[in-house]
Amino acid sequence: MWNKRYAVDQFVYGTEPNQFFKETLDRLEITGKMLFPAEGEGRNAVYAAKNRADVYAYDISSEAKRKALTFAEKENVRIDYQVGDIEELNYADNTFDAAVLVFAHFPPNIRTAIHKKVGKLIKPGGIIILEGFSVGNLIHRKNNPSIGGPDKAPMLFTNEIIKQDFKNFDPMLIETVEVELNEGSLHKGKGEVVRFIGRKIEQ
Repeated sequence: MWNKRYAVDQFVYGTEPNQFFKETLDRLEITGKMLFPAEGEGRNAVYAAKNRADVYAYDISSEAKRKALTFAEKENVRIDYQVGDIEELNYADNTFDAAVLVFAHFPPNIRTAIHKKVGKLIKPGGIIILEGFSVGNLIHRKNNPSIGGPDKAPMLFTNEIIKQDFKNFDPMLIETVEVELNEGSLHKGKGEVVRFIGRKIEQ
């Protein structure tokens, strides 16, 4: 499905970074080594690379990688981009200064394991930035399919789910808010999201 979605010429989620991610990165002035799981066409990874971060990204889609690397070359930055699931990739625990999960939704039977694995990859004191659709987005999606996001509640987030999955992170921000998205053709209109910024607790 994802290869088919990304095989088109246009960038289906646009080339501008996610607004919440951009504002957080700029405000906290995060650099260092950053991980972008389920990064898609590279809009957020490229923005971080342009801001002097050492960027590592992955996705299950080879088409996503192709477009992301083309975009990075056009913007004169370098990103390390791998194809595969997180358990298949050679990332060591306590390696990254930050991880960015933007609309990275996984089936509920593997979501917690993936979140915990991402958490292990972040250094103590490192940051996680997450924005994803909340369960409340279902009503928005019904009224406006162009907002996108999963169409089943178990694939969506609540504040409690995110706090539980990242319980070894001190929440700097955790909120559910309505937003107006304008991200390519597939995230357009009013929706509801969970936003989370957490700092990994020193151990």
